[in-house]
Amino acid sequence: EVQLVESGGGLVQAGGSLRLSCAGSGFFLDDYTIGWFRQAPGKEREGVSCISRVDGSTYYADSVKGRFTISRDNAKNTVYLQMNSLKPEDTAVYVCAASGYVGSHWMGFGTDGADYWGLGTQVTVSS
Repeated sequence: EVQLVESGGGLVQAGGSLRLSCAGSGFFLDDYTIGWFRQAPGKEREGVSCISRVDGSTYYADSVKGRFTISRDNAKNTVYLQMNSLKPEDTAVYVCAASGYVGSHWMGFGTDGADYWGLGTQVTVSS
């Protein structure tokens, strides 16, 4: 069965850090561009970061640039999102997705942009 499973969310104070994991089963994540999205209550889903399947190039939304880092561990079939200097506005459900596209433009395609989606992990940042 093909699955993406996120973990690592939780409650943290502003200024703290969390590391989210996106683990794949039933397929190899390094065959796909992996993206992290987030959705806060009452807001649209936002593409946060992605790492390309071709050359490992990365993309970050302006809102997280300099604070978040995306990386792959192919041996563990896992993609990570290291989140530092967290702010209350980072509070959201974080979801990972696997896309056959290269680059970051697919993150604006909605659910059509990716082949597989996880269910998400909640991140709550208190002030």
